[in-house]
Amino acid sequence: MKRLRTAVLISGRGSNLQSLIRACADPKFPAEIVLVISNVENAGGLDHARAANIATKTISHKSFASREEFDAALDTALRDANVEFICLAGFMRILSDWFARRWEGRIVNIHPSLLPAFKGLNVHQQALDAGVRVAGCTVHYVVPELDSGPIIAQASVPVLHGDTADTLAARILTEEHKLYPLALKMIAEGKVELRDGTAVFA
Repeated sequence: MKRLRTAVLISGRGSNLQSLIRACADPKFPAEIVLVISNVENAGGLDHARAANIATKTISHKSFASREEFDAALDTALRDANVEFICLAGFMRILSDWFARRWEGRIVNIHPSLLPAFKGLNVHQQALDAGVRVAGCTVHYVVPELDSGPIIAQASVPVLHGDTADTLAARILTEEHKLYPLALKMIAEGKVELRDGTAVFA
């Protein structure tokens, strides 16, 4: 079985990366992680990748004069590793339109809200401030506009009385760890693809 050669881009602790590593550890899983790239040298997720014998690379955005130059270095590293697909997992950089278009249909992100609600940062506090009774997470295709790509999969959690941003975040994170491997499996098996700006399901 040919497995989808996947890279994961991170900036921090890599908890969603860990869930993807666990899923890909099964040789029957239709994707494999061949590279983990971080823009932060001491990101905890790099240790998880190394422990799983996955190649790692640090490319600091601070070393480049522009967003486009940084993204070009990312692109080169990905192509040198023959990467076919990208998962963003806590990657705290806004990608250039050029990069999003270059990898269109081959790059996804997980966002801790039920998109299209609550884009950007401080998502859990946004949800609490809005008084919603249900929150959750979304895996979506990456397009030039932030947090606006076609939705692949979502999971919901109730917002409980007395929730803080931290307690809500923790409950949503548990669902993220289930949802992201499921979405990657769907993509790798050809059950969903981006076509003409729409997520099309087989």
